[in-house]
Amino acid sequence: MTRQTKALRLDDVRKVHGAGPTAVTALDGITLALPPGTFTAVMGPSGSGKSTLLQCAAGLDRPTGGSVVVDGVELAGHDEAARTRLRRQRIGFVFQQFNLLPTLTVLQNVLLPLRLAGEKADPGHAVAVLERVGLAGRLGHRPAELSGGQQQRVAIARALVTRPSVIFADEPTGALDTRSARDVLNLLAESVRDHGQTVVMVTHDPVAAAYADSVLFLADGRIVGHLPEPTADAVAERMAGLGETAAQRRILEGV
Repeated sequence: MTRQTKALRLDDVRKVHGAGPTAVTALDGITLALPPGTFTAVMGPSGSGKSTLLQCAAGLDRPTGGSVVVDGVELAGHDEAARTRLRRQRIGFVFQQFNLLPTLTVLQNVLLPLRLAGEKADPGHAVAVLERVGLAGRLGHRPAELSGGQQQRVAIARALVTRPSVIFADEPTGALDTRSARDVLNLLAESVRDHGQTVVMVTHDPVAAAYADSVLFLADGRIVGHLPEPTADAVAERMAGLGETAAQRRILEGV
């Protein structure tokens, strides 16, 4: 597959917080390329750079160096208004906190990204997306009337309604019970399998990571491993190894 057909490409992406002796390097030369229709989980010890990677890849934060290309469009070089339009057109977000507006109904929450983008809202398409996530009977309900799993499914529908090329998910099952988490992960996998979208998911849960096609492991802001066709046991074993390495490094740094 050519460089132009990658859904997401990062070339030598770096992110440094602060300057001088107190500077902290969150990302240290990340390079990766993900084809359309793939599901990638990102894992690593606390402080490894997972969330920073997601934020830079999704255009929510500007990297200190390197380039980010989403669906063939370079994120750098645009002003904030253009970056916002690009995110709304090509990128979907699903976070651990559902971020639903409590005064809006389910349908209104799902239609909100289209209204914010200044596009003509298509309630029929929104209803179809809500049917896809199993909430056709909850259109007029407000978030407080839904379970946590149902609220996360609304958030997924909201991310899908703009037909994004790439969906970024940051710990999307972290606040859910086991059954709701499984439903959410199946929906993300379905977006990849049946609709050709690309999903990038940060998670700490080996069971969640096992729903992905492959897992990228981060440590100290670098990609340190890749596991195709992951199983929960294989992911847990790899994470245990990373945790031991991080602990050994902290001991050495404290000497």
